[in-house]
Amino acid sequence: PQEIVSGESEEENNGVNLMEFSDEILLHILSYVPCTDLVLNVRRTCRKLAMLCLDKSLTHTVLLQKDYKVNKDKVKQLMRDIGKEIHQLNMAGCYWLPSSTIDHVTRCKNLVKLNLSGCHVTSLRLSKMLSTLQHLRSLAIDVNPGFDASQLSSECKATLSRVSELKQTLYTPSYGVVPCCTSLEKLLLYFEILDRSREGFMLSGQLMVGESNVPHYQNLRVFYARLAPGYVNQEVVRLYLAVLSDRTPENLHAFLISAPGSFAETGATKNLLDSMARNVRLDALQLPKAWINGSGLLQHLKFNNPFYFSFSRCTLSGGHLIQRVINGGKDLKSLTSLNLSGCIHCLAPESLFRKAEDDIDSSILESLVVSCCNLRHLNLSAAHHHSSESIGNHLCQLLSRLKHLLSLALPVCSITDVAANVEKPPSASNLVPQPFGRKVRVGIQTYPRNLADQANQKIESVFWALMGSLRFLETLEIIGSSFSSAMPRNEPAIRNSLPPCVRAQSVGDSEVAAISQLTYLQSLTLAQLPNILTGSGLINIGLQCQHLRTLSLANLGMLGKVVYMSALMDMLKHCKCLRDLRLEQPYFCAGAQFFQALSHCSALQRLCIVSRSGTLQSDAVMSFMANCLEVIMCHMFMGESLTVCKNLQQSIVRSFQADRPALNVVIFPLLHEDLTEVIRDVPMRHLDEITLFKSRVAEEPPNLWW
Repeated sequence: PQEIVSGESEEENNGVNLMEFSDEILLHILSYVPCTDLVLNVRRTCRKLAMLCLDKSLTHTVLLQKDYKVNKDKVKQLMRDIGKEIHQLNMAGCYWLPSSTIDHVTRCKNLVKLNLSGCHVTSLRLSKMLSTLQHLRSLAIDVNPGFDASQLSSECKATLSRVSELKQTLYTPSYGVVPCCTSLEKLLLYFEILDRSREGFMLSGQLMVGESNVPHYQNLRVFYARLAPGYVNQEVVRLYLAVLSDRTPENLHAFLISAPGSFAETGATKNLLDSMARNVRLDALQLPKAWINGSGLLQHLKFNNPFYFSFSRCTLSGGHLIQRVINGGKDLKSLTSLNLSGCIHCLAPESLFRKAEDDIDSSILESLVVSCCNLRHLNLSAAHHHSSESIGNHLCQLLSRLKHLLSLALPVCSITDVAANVEKPPSASNLVPQPFGRKVRVGIQTYPRNLADQANQKIESVFWALMGSLRFLETLEIIGSSFSSAMPRNEPAIRNSLPPCVRAQSVGDSEVAAISQLTYLQSLTLAQLPNILTGSGLINIGLQCQHLRTLSLANLGMLGKVVYMSALMDMLKHCKCLRDLRLEQPYFCAGAQFFQALSHCSALQRLCIVSRSGTLQSDAVMSFMANCLEVIMCHMFMGESLTVCKNLQQSIVRSFQADRPALNVVIFPLLHEDLTEVIRDVPMRHLDEITLFKSRVAEEPPNLWW
């Protein structure tokens, strides 16, 4: 026994002692540890770590927004131990914490930035908390039904008068705390007001009695408003804009309004835009499509050093884009983010007599690439961008020049090889979408799984070359131009889907395999790729893209059968960093084999499955939840009965809620008439980030909020 002990001591002496590292290296290592673990656990291990864990570099900024294991007691202890050292506190999306948790924030006397979006905060609690935070300059809160600005104390209003940055999410018609913030420089507004109450009553866009105070915009530099679908949201945002139309702030440099559907221009908004054209120079711009379409607005607006443009869903032609926005390439090297999603004519010289499916003008795209050579985020989805047969002018070849791209969204039909389509036109049977459940015999595509063989076989592919040139791409979306999710916002589930574009018919396994070249890929979305026959390319992505954290797959291959299930299960066994998985596919079988493969994803936190006529095995789901301890969100909208769904949901909550405070479970029939009522109770963080399908590339300016 003495020899064994001696041998162990010698081995320990020859090993590396972590405590021998310099303080700088140790601080860098500790910066990757959640603050709650540092303060409540790590610092109790030894004297040196006790000192380092309280270093200002680690306690200055505390991020709790995705610390799903934090609870009320941990927050209380954290604030007690280091509250006075915290200058920035982010609790965004901590929906599971009771409202009384907010009371402990009062210990953070030196707070400068505070994010409470998604937290339960009443008017009285907000007043009490803000009364003690005299140094606060940046605030993010939700305004829920029952909010009453008259309950805010004079000390609270004094704090708000010094706030220069405000992010406000509105669930009820209200100005919130905006009228109290007399020094505002940045205002972000998220309108999530429903048109009907839970009882079915129509809501009004008029503000509550006593909320007629006028917002103070004289120092405003950034105005951003994002509207969820609904008439009431449009009515309320007009009240916020009315003040701007009277007097446009001289220092305004970013004006952004994201509004789905039709948001008509009024006399007040026209006056606002005319005033902006005369008095300000912008760096970021996004407007509702109705405000741009058919107007000469862009010709009159002046830009300084623009970093973000969004013309999503506008009928802006490529000719206007080049003449009025790019302006011959002047001063556009500053542009880092561009959203042209749904802008169907943006790569054509004019839109008057053009069909959406006509070939693009490659010279317009080339001008865009040359002028905006520093683009990091580009969205060209939801449109038919068909390249001509001209050699060297394919969309993929031109985009390969954008070496700084970090995120990219493209329609499926834009990545197909023109030559391949000419040589092998799709058969008539392939052009017609097959009805659900119909058995179609298909020859299995023989595609090499070895990467070297793939490279040799596809070296001539323009998409393969594009993926090879964008080595540092972190986010990629390839979405069918006619794809629409089966579960849209605030509406019943869509029962019929449009057929894919004819040009997209040849896009399948080989193109998916090309994506595996993206070594640093973190987020991948693939939707409506009709020629997926085996899904073999998914395996390559699982093997090569080891940083993948978010995966969203929708309507791949034939819709009557999940042809890629075997490949998906093989892929999942290699996705050790995967945190979010969203699957949308008719007839998906969430059974024992699938969940066994998914259990290899040890870091998985959120799962969402949307499947018309899909089935699930309750025992397999329960076993998966027991094995994957990090999972805190399980959303499944399938074809099962309401009884089966409710029983499974109750079993999961009953078994795992105690150990997982943030657990959010929704299991519900996809085609049930009460689906929209169920959706409204989902925390906004999950709803916005994973449950609802949408393109997220260049959705808003980079670094809009900290």
